Amino acid sequence: MQLHSNLVVLIFILVNSCLAVKDYLFKSCEQNGFCHRNRHYAKEIESDPNFKSPYNVIPESISISGGTLKGTVVKESVETDIRVEFPFEIGVLGNSFHFKLDENREHNQQLVNYRRYNETSNWAFTDGILSNTEAKFSKHKGSVDVLYKTHKVSIQFNPVKLSVFYKTKEVLVINDKQFLNIEHQRSKENNEDNLLPQESDFNMFLDNFADSKNDRLPLGPESIGLDFSLKQFSNLYGIPEHADSMSLKDTKGKEPYRLFNVDIFEYETDSRLPMYGSIPFLMAVRPDVALGIFWVNSADTYIDITKDKDSSVHWISENGVLEFIIIVEESPKQVNEEYGKLTGNTQLPILSSLGYHQCRWNYNDIKDVLEVSSKFDEFEIPYDAIWLDIEYADKKKYFTWDPENFADPGHMLKELNRTGRNLAMIIDPHLKTGYEVSEQVISKGLAMRNNDNQVYYGHCWPGESVWIDTLDPKSQAFWNDLHKTFMISDEYKNLFLWNDMNEPSVFNGPETSAPKDNIHYGNWEHRSIHNVFGLTYHETTFNSLVDRLHTQRPFILTRSYFAGSQRTAAMWTGDNMSKWEYLKISIPMVLTSNIVGMPFAGADVGGFFGNPSKELLTRWYQAGIWYPFFRAHAHIDSRRREPYLIGDPYTSYIRDAIRLRYKLLPVFYTSFYEASLTGTPVLKPVFYDYQSSGDSQIYDVEDEFFLGNSGILAKPITDEGATGVSFKTPNLEKENFYHFTNGVISDKIYQDGFKAELSDIPMLLKGGSVVPMKARYRRSTRLMKHDPYTLVVALNKNGGASGELYVDDGESLSSEFKVLFFSIDKHGVRVDSTGDCDSPLEFEKIIIVGANFDIESVSSGKLAKDSNKVIINNPKEFPIKFELGPSRHDEL
Repeated sequence: MQLHSNLVVLIFILVNSCLAVKDYLFKSCEQNGFCHRNRHYAKEIESDPNFKSPYNVIPESISISGGTLKGTVVKESVETDIRVEFPFEIGVLGNSFHFKLDENREHNQQLVNYRRYNETSNWAFTDGILSNTEAKFSKHKGSVDVLYKTHKVSIQFNPVKLSVFYKTKEVLVINDKQFLNIEHQRSKENNEDNLLPQESDFNMFLDNFADSKNDRLPLGPESIGLDFSLKQFSNLYGIPEHADSMSLKDTKGKEPYRLFNVDIFEYETDSRLPMYGSIPFLMAVRPDVALGIFWVNSADTYIDITKDKDSSVHWISENGVLEFIIIVEESPKQVNEEYGKLTGNTQLPILSSLGYHQCRWNYNDIKDVLEVSSKFDEFEIPYDAIWLDIEYADKKKYFTWDPENFADPGHMLKELNRTGRNLAMIIDPHLKTGYEVSEQVISKGLAMRNNDNQVYYGHCWPGESVWIDTLDPKSQAFWNDLHKTFMISDEYKNLFLWNDMNEPSVFNGPETSAPKDNIHYGNWEHRSIHNVFGLTYHETTFNSLVDRLHTQRPFILTRSYFAGSQRTAAMWTGDNMSKWEYLKISIPMVLTSNIVGMPFAGADVGGFFGNPSKELLTRWYQAGIWYPFFRAHAHIDSRRREPYLIGDPYTSYIRDAIRLRYKLLPVFYTSFYEASLTGTPVLKPVFYDYQSSGDSQIYDVEDEFFLGNSGILAKPITDEGATGVSFKTPNLEKENFYHFTNGVISDKIYQDGFKAELSDIPMLLKGGSVVPMKARYRRSTRLMKHDPYTLVVALNKNGGASGELYVDDGESLSSEFKVLFFSIDKHGVRVDSTGDCDSPLEFEKIIIVGANFDIESVSSGKLAKDSNKVIINNPKEFPIKFELGPSRHDEL
């Protein structure tokens, strides 16, 4: 009996360890030496009311020149003989406060670069950032002030403390809790003499985690930690990627958020575990002000959050310089704009990448690809790209084609091109050993190296592999040459690329990634650059495509990303599951990506793992049409689930959803244009528009959102069996929202919840909005190019509305364009425009709701009026005057 009981317990443990996300594969804070030590340090300080910080600014070190303040922080302790100097510099970039602190280190003869890694900003920042020459510095006894625009930052010397003021009010205090901790250079032999009384020596010179016990830690402890106290802020967002709520949670006594790019198989929801990407940017918002903290560090990082009336954020990184950016503005939109000036805004994508993408692992051969494509046409479902996973290549050797199943890729591209479609291919950074590409990577010295300075060999999909080191500038020319051949044809440029597994994923590596003591270009350890590696890879690919395609915009999907990735790639949330909770969590995950300046985001529609029910798949498509990146994807073991296979009525519901996405493409494209200029979200959380509404609940709304500045408010249904929906719409006494379900405008004004059957996509349209749509069915975006527009006009309570439409050729890197500005009131429709594109635009219908003035037709059959809804057919013949602004003189 006892043996049976033990066996049952053992089976239970094994089953649950398989089902529970692979927690055991990833370090907790307590297991990760640097996080453990910094949390211990903070706890010791909090428990000691007499604690005196060892960190002070040397007053005599302060110098000011050319808009930059330089000085030295000294770390010294009366209990020990520690005295270490850390040079720092302070400046203002645009309207953002910039702090950077390094360490004066002694050169050693080790293989690895002995310095603190100081190149993260080289990858994250965009080109051409200028210092604010109008910033002023004011020195006082024991402090110095930095003044710029309506901001002041006061730097206290003893102990070190930075107070940030906006319009004379203190909004942020840095090192308020005195958690500043810089583990300075020391040897194992003299470590005891370099420990503060509050410090722990846990895993300073070794790693006892099972999978990384061979990590040599050649430079010993190097971690940095710093606290930020946010005054009267309780609404915090950002720091993706986590399968968690949009509003960040309090982590006191719990696991902190971790930023460490990993291949996390079947991740769990409601989790602070690391995922595929890392953007160390946090935004805090209150009714009168918003601020951003950009922690410029690409090493393994943890973030502890305490939420209260005054919240605090404790950043902890394994190594690197201590560098951060502070942005304080009136609104989150302005914070996005300043952050975009530093890291760049999203690319204006090629228009066809905003259509629907059909993917699975894997389509079997060319015949399979073309049959799927023809089935979409047979069922009149539009799509723009069909995707091939790793099986297209000859034995998973990237830049090759399987000689049996994909022998004539040029024919496949030609056939897809005929209907305006694209083919997307996967190319990962791991390269199978023993073929031409990997051999060249080795012979040219472009491979990631191990801690003995030899080529690093690990395992991924092809088996034994090497990894190209895209931090090496020489890798660019080599990558260019490979893509010139692989892109096949000068005639057919309809090939998209997918950079997956670029965390990097290493199946036999610690925490499913590369060993931290691997070595990259510049002799930097992998531990220093880990989170930025994925960016270096997809950015190198982007440059190769620009070199190959010349004037055409590339499209690249990346799984791993960092701050700045938005300049060159789209992202998706990785290997989700076919469960309702993954549909639900996808909304806050995509919204969070938008908040931190990476709006080209999506999730695998239907879930990657498993087989969704017909209801779940239908609801997922209805939600997926709102993802800026809209792709269905499925695992190799999942049943085929192309929309036409599901059967009616579900196929019809899904077809209607996809067609609605295509009708709204002008809105998506205009929203991306605005995001490319200002950094604003494409999917916008509700609090962006209602920051000062006085409704505190609005800050937690994560299941509905605006589509850019269009006025469209969407709330996907993400609960099984749900047949109704209720929107959170503030200011109903001042504003009107019209029912817009399924993209069909009604003159009915929203009051409270309403029914939403499985066929329904709940939408509202804010009064005062003009939405340009393309209503005709076409097979792809390229075939829609010359279609006329329908204008949907929802008048506000004052009888007015306005909106924008951006138009260009949809694909050129540098294109002629036109921006139309619509304004409607009782006097008619006015259209102003800017830009250099002279192509005529046609409008076939105008639909107006909410008119509180008479609109009469003098041309029979051109106007239909039903209650408070007016439909104007062929508006050129209708006597509403179309006035063009002074910048344009041509007719619509």
